[in-house]
Amino acid sequence: MNEPRVAIVVRTKDRPRFLDRALRSISSQTLTEWECVIINDGGDPAGVDAMVARVPEAFREQVRVLHRQESHGRWASANAGVTMTTAPYLVLHDDDDSWHPSFLAEAVRYLDSEKNAARGGVVSKIEIVWEKVEGGDYVELGREIFQPHLAAPTLGDTMLHNRFVPIGFVYRRTLHDELGLYDERLPVVGDWSFTMKVLTKGPLEYLDAKKPYAYWHQRPSSAGSDGNSVISSSTDHAAVDAQLRDEALRAWVAENGPGLPLYLTKFIDQRLVDVEARIRDDIARYSLPERALRVLKAKFGK
Repeated sequence: MNEPRVAIVVRTKDRPRFLDRALRSISSQTLTEWECVIINDGGDPAGVDAMVARVPEAFREQVRVLHRQESHGRWASANAGVTMTTAPYLVLHDDDDSWHPSFLAEAVRYLDSEKNAARGGVVSKIEIVWEKVEGGDYVELGREIFQPHLAAPTLGDTMLHNRFVPIGFVYRRTLHDELGLYDERLPVVGDWSFTMKVLTKGPLEYLDAKKPYAYWHQRPSSAGSDGNSVISSSTDHAAVDAQLRDEALRAWVAENGPGLPLYLTKFIDQRLVDVEARIRDDIARYSLPERALRVLKAKFGK
């Protein structure tokens, strides 16, 4: 094959049926100049090797596997994949997600364009695929667009929570040279932490404002190896979110002093108190008996 344009990093552990779907998603891409590294993070090697053996022969040599006897975690696995590859563009393909066949081709076309040379990457609109595991397989329940109201994945919006997930983000390898690798301390939200750095450096755009090219599969009723981290590890997400915000606040206060945060803390709290008081007053003013009385007065003039 020609030199790979995109390096695809797949992290997996004991989820062969999902890995099989992920590899079918990858090998179905219309852009064929890719390299794929699978990081088996402490799972059964036999299951991973069996799925790799199913990859069409024309692409099998483009897939490599790193088997780890012990789990190193999500972001250590992501970094291992990054350092094992060489292509100029990178994307993390979670083992339970999938792509539109044209995703890599469209993303590379965007990033190769001279007018986008200064952009660190490109983001696809993401479609959530709701599914459940049934009879040893996955059954689709429905679909919806993730964050449909956003015109762009901005830093301001992302400060609240992540506005895209790894399956939809193709980016330049040089970002790691400038910003470092993923934060291996974090059990979750390492992608959000990295995304904040990327967006601080410069803005990103959607590949297409309406069409999703990346599919984020979610199983609300599943736990264990079949679960999604954003659902099954929600406690970790809340804890790490608070940790990162506190680290950022302490760094800001250390450099600028506590004045502005002290003011905003009280200001925002008072505004919330005022809003709550107005809502309570409105509820009392327009309670059901009062509304009924108003209707009767309007109708009968009494």
